Amino acid sequence: MKNNTLKPLFVFSLFVCVLLAGCKKQESKKITFVLDWTPNTNHTGLYVAQEKGYFAEEGLSVDIVQPSEDGATMMVASGRAQFGVGFQDSIAPSLLNDEKLPVTAVAALLQHNTSGLISLKKAGIDRPKNLEGKKYATWESPIELATIRKLVEDDGGDFSKVELIPSTVYDVVTALNTEIDCVWIYYAWDGIKLELDGVDANYLDFRKVDDTFDYYTPMFIANTAFLEKDSVSAKKFLKALRRGYEFAVENPDEAAEILCKAAPELDRNLVFKSQKWISKEYKAEVEQWGYIEPERWNRFFRWLNETKLLDGTLPENTGFTNAYLN
Repeated sequence: MKNNTLKPLFVFSLFVCVLLAGCKKQESKKITFVLDWTPNTNHTGLYVAQEKGYFAEEGLSVDIVQPSEDGATMMVASGRAQFGVGFQDSIAPSLLNDEKLPVTAVAALLQHNTSGLISLKKAGIDRPKNLEGKKYATWESPIELATIRKLVEDDGGDFSKVELIPSTVYDVVTALNTEIDCVWIYYAWDGIKLELDGVDANYLDFRKVDDTFDYYTPMFIANTAFLEKDSVSAKKFLKALRRGYEFAVENPDEAAEILCKAAPELDRNLVFKSQKWISKEYKAEVEQWGYIEPERWNRFFRWLNETKLLDGTLPENTGFTNAYLN
């Protein structure tokens, strides 16, 4: 009699547990995150947070997507994605009053700009001035070209003597062995690839040549309206993301394995070597992951204002916030 009484109670309790679990799953907040490009070690912490269940622990269901033709920034601005990867130089025109998009930088992906100019050693471009007479692959961005101009001219060179070759470079090694002498790269990926390929190269590191260009690239951006409407979910997302990147800092090999699992098409050797290099750059010297240092942010925008590259002036502290970091 006792057993017969407990059995229905047990079944009922089990039903309630299953029902509650189902409700909890249904209540997960859906977040769409858009990459800036195909998966690489810039994104490892994101995939770690997904694989380790950090997003799920915060009650979030995160969908990681590729950018559409109009790019990650426009996807975030339009609300098709709540978060994404952006670049301080790229979003600058979007922050002006007349063309302002509802996009805000909410965390640094890397604490420093790890991009620069790379060329084969035989080209002799061991300083910016030596770009004179050389062929540089450009995507013809006004800010990009103004950057190269400043570097060359500050080194005593003549920018007009740099031969600009409009080109979208997909394979740096191939480009440098054809008609191109110099390419703008992000060292963690293309620089490491050249190392693996045994290519003897010169690298001009922007942040070491001129700290004006030690800006935030890449970084995490969010839809401004979403931040204002659902700050709780925004903070939860960044908390989980922080855990993912801090895990990658402490465990580069395991993090690399997680990235390879998420994107098996990637070259494993490149991923593992790149991960060891870039894991030191996620936080660099700062204690708080994701922190955007106002002076560094503003220094780059002051240069944009001084050069009048934009149709307007960017006020101090425009376009970023540390308010959603834990």
